[in-house]
Formats: sequence, C-alpha cells, structure tokens
Amino acid sequence: RGDPIAARSSHFSQVLSRAFRPTPNAAILHNWGLLWMWHALVLLVLCLVTNWMQLNSVTSRLPYVGLWSLGLGAWAVVFWNLRRRAGPVTFVERQIAHLWMGSIISIGAVFPLESYLQMPVLRLAPVLALVAGMVFLVKASILAGSFYIQAAALFVTAFFMAVFYHQALLIFGLVSAACFFFPGLKYHRQRQVRDQFPGAPSVTA
Repeated sequence: RGDPIAARSSHFSQVLSRAFRPTPNAAILHNWGLLWMWHALVLLVLCLVTNWMQLNSVTSRLPYVGLWSLGLGAWAVVFWNLRRRAGPVTFVERQIAHLWMGSIISIGAVFPLESYLQMPVLRLAPVLALVAGMVFLVKASILAGSFYIQAAALFVTAFFMAVFYHQALLIFGLVSAACFFFPGLKYHRQRQVRDQFPGAPSVTA
C-alpha cells in the first residue's frame, strides 16, 4: 500500500554484523585514542612492577594496595584532566568515567578481601581480568560492538591467570595493554585524519 516497511534480515552473519556495529556514541572515541595508548603503558608498568614484587617475595598487601588504588587512582585524575583539555566532556563520557571509577574501586577491594579470606597476596588476581572484561562489555553496548572482542579476551585471560599464578599479572598486563593500545592507535589515527581533512567522513567501525 506504499507504507514504509521496517524489516531486518535474520541471517546469523547479518545479525552478528549488527552486533559489532559502532553506536552513534562511538564518535567520542576520537577523543580517547592517544589517552588509551598512554593508559595501556600505565597498565603494563603497574603489572610489571606488581609481578616484580611478587617474584621478590613481597607478601605485605600494603604496597600492592598503594600501587593499584593510589597509583591507578592518581592516573585516573590525570587522564580525566587531559581529556577535559581536549574539549567539552559529553554525557556518555561521564558514564564511562563512572564505570572506570567502579572498576578501580573493585580492583582495590580485592586486596582487603584476600586478607579477610586469609588468602595469599594476589591469589584473587584473576578477578582483575573479570572486572576489566565487564568494563569492555559495557563499552561494547554503549560505544561499539567491536569491544566484545576485548571483553572475551579478558574473560579468557582470567582462567590463564588462575593457572599461571606467578605470571598472572604479567599476563594481565600484556592482554589489557593490548586491549587499550590497538583501539587507541586506530582512533588516534582517525582523529589525525579528521583534523587534517575536516570534511572527510568519520569511520569508527
């Protein structure tokens, strides 16, 4: 009758393609590219220092709490200030910031929880990968479905961390740094292209 038709294919490949498609909020990722690359470096350094302390038989929890709670919290403040200098902060970015703060609190809570359960230090380290995986899962729903890949990689990483206890933080550092660095590099390059050619279409997929 000439009425508009709204229909979608039910083929699995097309359903999967839609799931991995960027959302309208994905444009904000251009503001995060370089910052995510720096964040990857910070995570890797934190994990390497933690692994070094573990291998050198540092059993007191206080240094680990200071490194992950105060260190990561201080970097979060620096990250946020650098982001604000790049331009106005959107509502979606504030949501992501709350998500990030929740992950920092969760990671910091691991150490007193280990103490309460009378576990050796870093025994619950695989929880870090689970928390990071949940963060990327939410980012996939808000920003771009491609982040489902990072979420899945981090969930799997938690099991490897449980098996290889003495290398757990090294494994987490490498995987989590990669999860931030490579998307950050992509969005940083897209930002450079956008700045160089303001009229060029923006592609975030």
